[in-house]
Amino acid sequence: MAKRQTNRLKHKIDVYGNTKVLNELNETSYEFTKIKTLSAEIVPQTGSLQRQQAETILTNVTHKIIVRYSAGKDITKDMQIQFRNHRFEIKYILNPYFKNETLEIFCQEVLE
Repeated sequence: MAKRQTNRLKHKIDVYGNTKVLNELNETSYEFTKIKTLSAEIVPQTGSLQRQQAETILTNVTHKIIVRYSAGKDITKDMQIQFRNHRFEIKYILNPYFKNETLEIFCQEVLE
C-alpha cells in the first residue's frame, strides 16, 4: 500500500474467531473470542430494508472493510469483525489484483 494511502486505515477493528472451549460438563463447544486488533478502512456499500409479515423489518447492510494484506492474511470466512458496537459477518475476502497489498473484506452487519 502506498504511503499516502495508509492514513485511510483510521479505524481500529477487532477480529473474532471460533475457538474450542470446555464447558462445565467437560464438553467441547465453540465461542467467538478476540484474536487481534487491526487498522482498517470501513466503507458502506449497500443497504436495504424489506418489510416482512407481522410488521417485521429485515435489514441488509453490507460494508467493505479494507486492511493491510500482511496484517489480515490469516482472516477467514468463519470469523467475525467488531467495530465499536457493530458486528460484521464476513461474506468473502478479496485480494485486489493479487498484489498482496490490501485485503477487501466484504461483510454484512449482524443486527441483534
